[in-house]
Amino acid sequence: RTQAEMAHTCRGTINLSTAHIDTEDSCNIVLSNGGRTYHLKANSEVERQRWVTALELAKAKAIRMRNNQSDDSGDEEPASQSDKSELHSTLKTLSSKLEDLSTCNDLIAKHGAALQRSLSELENLKLPAESGEKIKAVNERATLFRITSNAMINACRDFLDLAETHSRKWQRALQYEREQRIRLEETIEQLAKQHNSLERACRGAPGLSSSSTGITSTTKGSVQSAKGEASDEDEETEYFDAMEDAPAFITVTADPKHHRRSGSNLSGASEGHPEDWNLEDSVFESSNQSSYNESTCKDLLRKKRRRTRIPDKPNYSLNLWSIMKNCIGKELSKIPMPVNFNEPLSMLQRLTEDLEYHELLDKAVKCESSTEQMCFVAAFSVSSYSTTVHRTAKPFNPLLGETYELDRLEEFGFRSLCEQVSHHPPAAAHHVYSKRGWTLWQEITIASKFRGKYLSIMPLGTIHLEFHSSGNHYVWRKVTSTVHNIIVGKLWIDQSGEIEIVNHKSKDKCQLKFTPYSYFSRDVPRKVTGVVSDADGKAHYVMSGTWDEKMECSKIVQSSHGSTSTEGKQKTVYQTLSPKVLWKKYPLPENAENMYFFSDLALTLNEPEERVAPTDSRLRPDQRLMESGRWDEANVEKQRLEEKQRAVRRRREAEAVEALEEGKDYEGYIPLWFERKVDAVTGELLCVYKGGYWEAKDKQDWSMCPDIF
Repeated sequence: RTQAEMAHTCRGTINLSTAHIDTEDSCNIVLSNGGRTYHLKANSEVERQRWVTALELAKAKAIRMRNNQSDDSGDEEPASQSDKSELHSTLKTLSSKLEDLSTCNDLIAKHGAALQRSLSELENLKLPAESGEKIKAVNERATLFRITSNAMINACRDFLDLAETHSRKWQRALQYEREQRIRLEETIEQLAKQHNSLERACRGAPGLSSSSTGITSTTKGSVQSAKGEASDEDEETEYFDAMEDAPAFITVTADPKHHRRSGSNLSGASEGHPEDWNLEDSVFESSNQSSYNESTCKDLLRKKRRRTRIPDKPNYSLNLWSIMKNCIGKELSKIPMPVNFNEPLSMLQRLTEDLEYHELLDKAVKCESSTEQMCFVAAFSVSSYSTTVHRTAKPFNPLLGETYELDRLEEFGFRSLCEQVSHHPPAAAHHVYSKRGWTLWQEITIASKFRGKYLSIMPLGTIHLEFHSSGNHYVWRKVTSTVHNIIVGKLWIDQSGEIEIVNHKSKDKCQLKFTPYSYFSRDVPRKVTGVVSDADGKAHYVMSGTWDEKMECSKIVQSSHGSTSTEGKQKTVYQTLSPKVLWKKYPLPENAENMYFFSDLALTLNEPEERVAPTDSRLRPDQRLMESGRWDEANVEKQRLEEKQRAVRRRREAEAVEALEEGKDYEGYIPLWFERKVDAVTGELLCVYKGGYWEAKDKQDWSMCPDIF
């Protein structure tokens, strides 16, 4: 079989040279090799015998290959035309050396015979006069023999050196190809095992709840308390239980008819209307009131005439494995990638895209209670992942000094600025000011690792959010994103981990759990749960939903301790009022599947604008060419920009060495619009906005901007 066929059909491998071939009955065949056993079934006894014969012949062939220590090329061909040319040239050179050796051998035999005859004649001489002439002839023959022998020795030496050089080269190449083949076979085998496990899980799905999952039920709530059994076929595959390490609590919806409003500050239910619990609050608005942002913003977008589509994504084929096989274990930001893997946005623009649901923060400004405000901040932190569910393409790595602005002060009340402040490791600083009462800033470093089957993306750094009127200062970090099926299958992305949001003024906390996807979980995919508690640890709200669709908030009326789980953890039962939707994802625009699954905001991020800085991502030529569908030109331009950046980095490194030799300090790259400071709240060193950008834009004075494009 070819490698492409094996990628879709192979269920594993077995070494035939050491395998045992047995027959159980008239139709079954058993292949065993150590701890691995395969049971094969033929349709008839005749077909079984044909398979046994073929396997025995293959086993004999494998044994011969092992004994001869040679590889059977089979139906494989040299990897490329250059490999064929190099092999042909080497064989031609070796053949020429062999011909030289053969010629030298003939000459040695010929001159050796002549020398022997001359010596024989010398022995038979009687006349002294003739002896001098014969001795002279012997000397000439001996000289010719010595010259020929030297030529023979030199030719042998050349042949030996050439053979040793190419032998080492071939050994290294052969070892490399063996390692690559083993690595690919292991990857395909693991994928085949996972596929087989999934098939068996699907076949056994109707009985899954009774055999592998236990349910703890209450009046109007339920929780999963036992793990689904992982497959015993693949011990390396990771399966995540839905409630493992999750907050151990059960949510029960309270009956509002039996709930009396207590003396606490709960905005409680009243007179039999279960949805009235939030109407007294200034921020938990009804559905018709909360539609303000969607309708108003779309009207403003029409007035500004923002674009609503981009050119369709071209359908270019690409050999993924030929690129990825050399990337295993490497830092993704250091791997040269063609634009085929990208989307026409930079990482700075993707960072700005987190503001798509900025209206959640506008609503949070109106909150009088810090715990209520925390609910909206938590919903905002989850909403930033909603755009990633279909976005498996990689954004462009920003060049050092690249910036991106999003000025929506008149439309939405905020303006945003990002700058790439470091290249290795890649780090971006972000600052957002809203005239509606909040400021957000962050410095994010992206760490990513390609592991063969999946790609892990780990954002490092903290996000800060401060509300102007109350002074509430919230801090949180992002979770890990994982792109699956890198080699085989359809790409899909998942979010997993925990987010702890802390209000450093009031000490309120919100613990959010992003449940990783599991084959055997009964939970809804992409589930997010959490609890909002005050400084004393008292729980006030339960957060629930999915990171790709919506988040809901339920006010806690009463809490009590439930039964102990199988892991020894005691569950807390929260009695809550009816949940309210805080955030719901906007539908994607029409034809989004052909426009990289961009949202309405994402479609406008790379729209050309006047008066932006010359370092703005909108002016990046390779990204613009890709958006226009000219991918070949974009690849050429991308290589030019990257080489230009490498040249600048080498110059800085030389300047640093020179400064070190002279005993001077070298500051390195200094960001244009940000500066490093120690955060007064967290004590961390991070880049914060130092001002000057919007003033420079008003004056159109970009003289301090470097030439990076």
